[in-house]
Amino acid sequence: MAAENAPYWVQSEDWHTAGEPFRIVEQLPPHTLPKGDTVAQRRSAVAATLAHPLNDLRRSLCHEPRGHSDMYGGFIVPPDDSGAHFGVLFWHKDGFSTACGHGTIALGYWAVNKGIVKLPDVDGVVDVVIDVPSGRVTARLAIQQRKPVYADFINVLSYQLARDITVAVPSRDINVQVDLAFSGAVYATLDAAQLGLKVEPSRCDDFIKLGREIKAELGDRATYNSHDLYGVIFFNEERDDQDDTDVIKQRNVTVFADGQIDRSPCGSGTCARLALLLAQGRLGGGRSTLLHRSIIETVFEADIVKEESSPLNNGIPACIPRVRGRAGLVGRMSFYIDPTDPVYPGFLLR
Repeated sequence: MAAENAPYWVQSEDWHTAGEPFRIVEQLPPHTLPKGDTVAQRRSAVAATLAHPLNDLRRSLCHEPRGHSDMYGGFIVPPDDSGAHFGVLFWHKDGFSTACGHGTIALGYWAVNKGIVKLPDVDGVVDVVIDVPSGRVTARLAIQQRKPVYADFINVLSYQLARDITVAVPSRDINVQVDLAFSGAVYATLDAAQLGLKVEPSRCDDFIKLGREIKAELGDRATYNSHDLYGVIFFNEERDDQDDTDVIKQRNVTVFADGQIDRSPCGSGTCARLALLLAQGRLGGGRSTLLHRSIIETVFEADIVKEESSPLNNGIPACIPRVRGRAGLVGRMSFYIDPTDPVYPGFLLR
């Protein structure tokens, strides 16, 4: 039996950020590391063909019986250069994504717990710098008594791509208006009130169906450079009598890839919402906050580190977003990967 077809063990450390899973694999089998000098090149190499051995490992760890249709994780790879602590290839059931905010937060906690990044001797902050396919991001951890209490995901430049695109929703026989933003990946967002829906767990199947439908109807209109549409964000505005005018409250559910539901408020999706709120003049750098609630009631607190010019040169401001969240350790796993297993590399029922 060839070495690449021999059974082997893979170790993972599983975390969750605001309820969304993130399975971290630090040591890849030698035959699975994609070729390339950068994280982006490695992602392109493995995404180019389903036959790549890292795709088999992704499916083995993500699909049943070791995972499920909404599983998420990351493979640790070398960084682009010495300016980052490590690189990561983000993965889900359908392939490899370019961005993942909840994963970046989990990786910050993981790196500190593993001693990859040293803790300060006194209370303060420590930066975990990570190369991801969309660029270089930071997990900035607040440390108290040598333990992380939260992490700020500081993302790549984010900005509005388009506003008020009309999209037909045949299953409801209506048209809706969606906005597009780039935040390391392309997101379409819309107020769920256009569909008469509230973001709540009982409507998960509706949102999956509608997310797929809107994604298909948008088609190439949502393509930006080499990025296809990654996720559809449905949100509700939330207000109460005690609202602070400097705080925007929204509840969202993000349907990403092919019908996956994000349990967290979605890190890079929250950045997309920040970019659009900035473009609408509802939020600005250093002067307002987005409290973004998920479908399971977990919360990210988000704001803008600084405003910059959009690369689209359209006069609409862009921003460096910051998303604050917390991650928790779920467990440490040893997975046996056997290519002769009849269900290798895994299966899905949804």
